Amino acid sequence: MKGFNSKFTSFPDYILGITHEIWEEKQVETLHHYYSEDIVVRSPSSVVIGNKAVIDATYATLDEFPDRQLLGEDVIWSGNPDAGMLSSHRILSTATHLKDGIYGKASGKMLKYRVIADCHAINNQINDEWLVRDQGAIIQQLGWNVSNYARQLITDEGGAENCVKPFSDAIDVAGPYQGTGNDNQWGEVLADILRQLVNGNISAIRSQYDRAATGYYPLFQTATGYEEIEAFWQAFIASLGDISFTIHHQIGMEEPMMSPRAAIRWSLSAIHGGTGRFGAPSGAPIYVMGITHAEFGPWGLRREYTLFDDVAIWKQIHLGNRSIS
Repeated sequence: MKGFNSKFTSFPDYILGITHEIWEEKQVETLHHYYSEDIVVRSPSSVVIGNKAVIDATYATLDEFPDRQLLGEDVIWSGNPDAGMLSSHRILSTATHLKDGIYGKASGKMLKYRVIADCHAINNQINDEWLVRDQGAIIQQLGWNVSNYARQLITDEGGAENCVKPFSDAIDVAGPYQGTGNDNQWGEVLADILRQLVNGNISAIRSQYDRAATGYYPLFQTATGYEEIEAFWQAFIASLGDISFTIHHQIGMEEPMMSPRAAIRWSLSAIHGGTGRFGAPSGAPIYVMGITHAEFGPWGLRREYTLFDDVAIWKQIHLGNRSIS
């Protein structure tokens, strides 16, 4: 771990360790040295530049959800300390809505949701990040309709012309990390599966997945077996037309005591052109930032974790059909 604090024994230990320090030990000010001053943090909802904005958002979240836990399910990574390393960190987060904040008056409701963060780190510091949070799960567990929440968000932010625009290539900001991952075979297996699914070849599930596979999806949905996994992908793809699918980062890994794994960060540009996950078609343009993790076994893909932000997608649908003034 050249260039990193000696208390961290490995790159996953670094990622898990600083996450615990910042959030659960509430050492938020350590972000001044763990995150670069000009870090670019992209999420489906926006682009944020600078560690000050990250620090302010972290304090706000901890104030509203003071008991939040970030349980690190996995860190899939590539690179080396000299050139820099990229971690795809999958988190199962638990929290109780104990104080007033951006999600309204304290409700006392308990939440569970996933986050996947792709972070580039070099010399003990993260300087580039892509973050996908299951915002729809948070909204549903607080008792709201995701589409209605997205519509209200536009109004609260000043209407269609003035609201914060969801992330797309058009508003991306180039950061220091320009890598694309590694050439491990398991990354290529997952890439091929995703391409087939996005192209509507749902039969890839029965040919590439273990019959007992489990899928973990947005809105904190769990799908078990072929039929439920197929239902998720069919409903998602049915909503979209004129799809352009891009893989931005691809990692495959084989490590002791672990199944072969892969992590892929991808995007999808499309038209809301069909009836499916997002209701009746509106014709609105949609950009989806997604991250998928997978674990493989002797009978195929055993566990799939695909994450995107339903709120950001619904916001684009409402903005695209210009129904918000």
